[in-house]
Amino acid sequence: MRTVEPLWDSHRAGRLVSTGDLGGLIRLGRNRLGWRQADLGSRIGCSASTVSRLEQRGSRADLQLLKQAALEVGMPTNVLAESLGLTEPATTRVTAVGPRVEEDPMRRRTLLTAAGLAAPVGLLAGMDTALANMPDPTGSPVPFDQRLAAARAAFDSGRNERLLRTLPGLIADGHDGTRRTRSDLAYVRLSSTYSLASQVLLKVGRYEQARLTADRATVYAELSNSPLAAAAAARELSIVLRHQDQPAAAQRLMLKAVADVEATGLRNDAQASAYAQMLCTTSYTAAVAGDRPQALSMIKEASRTARDLPDVTPTGRLFPLTPASVDLYAVGVHWALGDAGSALEAGRGLRAEQFKTAERRGRMHTDLARAWWQWGKPEQTATELLSAARVSPGEVRERPTIRRIAAEIYARHPRTAGVQELAAAAGLRTA
Repeated sequence: MRTVEPLWDSHRAGRLVSTGDLGGLIRLGRNRLGWRQADLGSRIGCSASTVSRLEQRGSRADLQLLKQAALEVGMPTNVLAESLGLTEPATTRVTAVGPRVEEDPMRRRTLLTAAGLAAPVGLLAGMDTALANMPDPTGSPVPFDQRLAAARAAFDSGRNERLLRTLPGLIADGHDGTRRTRSDLAYVRLSSTYSLASQVLLKVGRYEQARLTADRATVYAELSNSPLAAAAAARELSIVLRHQDQPAAAQRLMLKAVADVEATGLRNDAQASAYAQMLCTTSYTAAVAGDRPQALSMIKEASRTARDLPDVTPTGRLFPLTPASVDLYAVGVHWALGDAGSALEAGRGLRAEQFKTAERRGRMHTDLARAWWQWGKPEQTATELLSAARVSPGEVRERPTIRRIAAEIYARHPRTAGVQELAAAAGLRTA
């Protein structure tokens, strides 16, 4: 356990933490060291006037600079997290199971149906409640890493309902772990938990909640001092930004993530797979933004980097990327660029057995389906979507964009082979 200087446990520091006055805490640490504002500024690469502004009214927009200043004056990471309001709040608590919500359930159900969602309303409301008011720790005797691995397995197998039921307690226990140990590993675990939450919330179309969890994943990854954890969190945040129609911001974020991972030296497969993953995500982000040269350049570099990676990744790898995964990204990149023919050509050699999880196998089929639909081929589209529904039902039933394609095929081509079966699989009609 890290030792904490008396200054940071003092009544004065506690008062500043309770009011969220990070600037005041930085000033407290600077004064303890006997530094002028110019002295701190020279250490974090800014002017004395900027330090003055940070100490007086630093905002979340200055997060990176605030973090640098805080760590420079010796502020413990748990104090930094608490002052940002990112640790377990001391206010009203709720249990992790069966939360009560004030919003009219019928209104919420109507909104979710309109968005094309099929995830249970109660589970989504449970996540909303947990993100607003942290549940009590579960007290589970099962090791956290084992439970996090089981949560990832639920996502990988398309069991989103089980994952949504598990996440509130897992988040609460992750916060409890960071508070008790104050270790880099605890922050990595908590960041990974929030990243997983962001992934499933995106999958079911809850973009605002996904943004919140991705933001938290990013902050805790930065506190962990792990470049790979920071890259994973940046990737999740960029994906959320893309879904929120902010491709330029997503692209800037990913370019920085690529540079940060490259700076590790790529000395092993774990770092190389992280680098290739960042390139893939950057390529797709550039394609969505309409930047064809960058999109094609990045996916080509990703393919080159992944060439020597194993076809089956070790269990527990943060970025389980394979050469086939890069080919699947290429399908999405060409689709986003509006080139259905090139997308289908990129996916011509893909086979379901190349992907370890049901979620990835389902994603292979939905990505190919999008390309067929872009090319105006309803029968092939329906065939791929049915294949996706068979290996991972949530890919068709719960993803709003894919469910929308299924609805369009059902409306325009109801007599095409497979379309009636697809409509039933997507929950558009009773089987």
